[in-house]
Amino acid sequence: MMPQVNETARPLNPRVLRLNVGDITGAGPGYRQEASLDLPALQVSDDLVLAFLRGPFRLSRTREGVLLQGELLAGLRGECDRCLTPTLAELPLQMEELYSYPLASGVEFSIGEDGMLDLAPLLRAEVLIAGASGLLCRADCRGLCPRCGASLNERDCGCELDDVDPRLAALRQLLDEAATTQEPEQES
Repeated sequence: MMPQVNETARPLNPRVLRLNVGDITGAGPGYRQEASLDLPALQVSDDLVLAFLRGPFRLSRTREGVLLQGELLAGLRGECDRCLTPTLAELPLQMEELYSYPLASGVEFSIGEDGMLDLAPLLRAEVLIAGASGLLCRADCRGLCPRCGASLNERDCGCELDDVDPRLAALRQLLDEAATTQEPEQES
């Protein structure tokens, strides 16, 4: 089931992805806190806007910092990579990252002295990885006709698509020659 998305909503500021974890960092190792996100359109970074972000996550205090674990669902708008139809893709995100605390050098994710955990950089990385295979309007998208540009999802355009890449023309010729030299055996 496709979640409802407000098409006209202005994206939320990425500040909503800054989580105050001061109470967790003050607790001892083993302390856990469960929460969930249900955000509408959200500006994650300058180059990434999500249609929505939903799902549960857990923050666990360890000796090294705070472990974030979650199963989020992100909505990403774009064009289908095959037919160019505007689409909303749902990207499941399995997130697990250790945010170091106290602040340590040489780590990618850490919690500052202010006790704020910034989820935006991790979320951006996860969405880019999940969306790297491309967006499709549907799994069986047939794309566009390479000759006339018609959407093959809507109709069959009737174009002859037996063109051979010039680099493979010699192989096509060999296949044609092999097919003509092999005559089917006739039974008596």
